[in-house]
Amino acid sequence: MAKQSLTGWGRTTPSVAEVITPSCEADVLTHLATSEHALARGLGRSYGDAAQLGGGLVLNNRALNGVSRISDDGTVTVGAGVSIDELLHVAMPKGWFVPVTPGTRQVTVGGAIAADVHGKNHHFDGSFGQHVSSMRLATPSGLRVVEPASEPELFWASVGGMGLTGVITEATLQMTPIETSQMLVDTDRYDDLDAVMAAMVEGDANYRYSVAWIDCMTNSKNTGRAILTRGDHASARDAGSSERAAPGQPRLAVPFTPPGGLVNAWSIRAFNEAWFRRAPRHRERELQDVAAFFHPLDGVRGWNRMYGPRGFVQYQFVVPDDASETLARAVRHVAGSGVANFVGVLKRFGPANAGLLSFPMAGWTLALDLPVGPEGLPRLLDELDDMVIGAHGRVYLAKDARLESASAWAMYPKLEEFRRIKASVDPHGVLTSDLSRRLLITES
Repeated sequence: MAKQSLTGWGRTTPSVAEVITPSCEADVLTHLATSEHALARGLGRSYGDAAQLGGGLVLNNRALNGVSRISDDGTVTVGAGVSIDELLHVAMPKGWFVPVTPGTRQVTVGGAIAADVHGKNHHFDGSFGQHVSSMRLATPSGLRVVEPASEPELFWASVGGMGLTGVITEATLQMTPIETSQMLVDTDRYDDLDAVMAAMVEGDANYRYSVAWIDCMTNSKNTGRAILTRGDHASARDAGSSERAAPGQPRLAVPFTPPGGLVNAWSIRAFNEAWFRRAPRHRERELQDVAAFFHPLDGVRGWNRMYGPRGFVQYQFVVPDDASETLARAVRHVAGSGVANFVGVLKRFGPANAGLLSFPMAGWTLALDLPVGPEGLPRLLDELDDMVIGAHGRVYLAKDARLESASAWAMYPKLEEFRRIKASVDPHGVLTSDLSRRLLITES
């Protein structure tokens, strides 16, 4: 056990905790029974403070590993500390892919369930938790084997529950069959936000995966100009091969943190212009490697260092379908704010699941990377919060680093029900985090 300063991937709000790596499930249960405050942590890819616990005990889940044989129907049991990357290295050569992947494969299965991660296929397949048939949950009151049919309350409080109901030690998942490690991708370029949104509404149902890069730095008639990429897993016939190689290791790295950062208004505008001009107006059936399609940033180790020592905030929100104008207004507001922002990612969500704190709902979601530093950033984010609340939307807790408690409770109306279920397995409030303290989800 050693004290460590921990941050999220955005590197904005460090706190110091005792960190230990339990060797097994029994070890986890012992620590939960004997600690005043504890929390699980995986690979630290939550952008804010969700996997931090200042002054408490952080249980690194990486030794909770192991992947079972994948059954003929694609069912697999996985240790919570196994990363999506590690699971793909086992599964892809056998013809299986994870049912849902976020923008990085450097996320543990336990973290993927706790954050109920989503990907480019939410409109088609939902979020990660919807593909979990069972999980083993270590709580301060003992071990629970939790399934959606037998214990729906605890299951759906834990899916998206940010680790506050217990430490997931193992989960059984349903994988997706694939024939190759290639994707068959269509790309289209649009000159403004209205055009790409109309294309997504009209055509996303024809694709399993869909995502749009949008430019939120151009404050003109071209605000929100976009590159839309949509596709599906390529068949062996499409790819001309049945090769199913797992993704390789990063070839590039940011070896140190530049004092002033490399991401600023000038560099972002230059990148956006080059990226937009480079994209084809229309291209069909391009073969792309799964790593390039799903996880392009994983090709650069330590890419978060590019933002400099002050780090960055990733702000992701969702608004319902009937609030599409709020999304457009938010994009215009960001573009006119003068605050530099990078990597605008727009997706459509399908229906929400039963998760009490799960983020997705049917509608539009936009994620922005915002370097810390500009004087107008806090005000901009507060104004975006107001827009989201007014549209009955919400901000993604796994990426949040600065939301106020009143805003969180307005965005997540089932928080009181979540507290009740949490108290049934954690009556003394052992499980807590910097995020849950900040948002007054937990009282300690």
